[in-house]
Amino acid sequence: MDAEAYGGKNDRRQSQTQHDLPRILDAAARGAGLDRAQWQIQRKGDEQLAVRPLDGTEPRLVDDYIRHLVAELRAYNAQRVPEARMRLRAVVHQGLVELADNGFAGTAVVATARLLSAQPLYDALAGHPGADLALLVSDDVFRSTVEGGHTTLSTEDFTRVTVRVKEYEATAWLWVPAPAMASREPGTAQRGKHAVPAPGEPAADRPEPAAAGAAGISNEYRGDSISVTNITGAVDARGAVFGFGSSGG
Repeated sequence: MDAEAYGGKNDRRQSQTQHDLPRILDAAARGAGLDRAQWQIQRKGDEQLAVRPLDGTEPRLVDDYIRHLVAELRAYNAQRVPEARMRLRAVVHQGLVELADNGFAGTAVVATARLLSAQPLYDALAGHPGADLALLVSDDVFRSTVEGGHTTLSTEDFTRVTVRVKEYEATAWLWVPAPAMASREPGTAQRGKHAVPAPGEPAADRPEPAAAGAAGISNEYRGDSISVTNITGAVDARGAVFGFGSSGG
């Protein structure tokens, strides 16, 4: 992982990025059911190189972990001005790695570093200003996880690119997760098929409540219509909207 435009930030924002990046990565791993405490991690300011054992959960790393990471970044950036956003370039590769005295050694480590420096990754973030993350996976990872049908991702989600960095040249696969609510107009919130003014806009611009007897939502309290729904098991409902009603209105 590497944060975009880190060098252009002032000292305080660089420090904030270094503080928040590990926490965002940890939260995404927990959401995906992965334990980063078991990974070997090399930290470098706005960048992290993590090495984990091949244990059969690689599809979750490409799929669940990245999806949770996008969700964490979206929530983080929603609370910040554009200049303080955190946008990440991410790479997944696999191969033999040796723990060395000053980090990691091996051709797989070099390949990962080259992929992270690939121009298509930079171009992807530049070409999708609303995206919080761009992912590049090596051809080996793509074929063994996505093309192998072990993720919820489709091969059509990825674009094949050629990476040329220094002496390294290889095929890789690029995915830019779509921003949430990309089609929403500024200042509006979508409910069903209708766009209504977002909270905080003048009351005069808001639609009037439905008249009595007219089709719409009633604010009348009905004690005899209360129902209870019990849900057993864990439910990940972040970003979801629930509506409850009864046959009596």
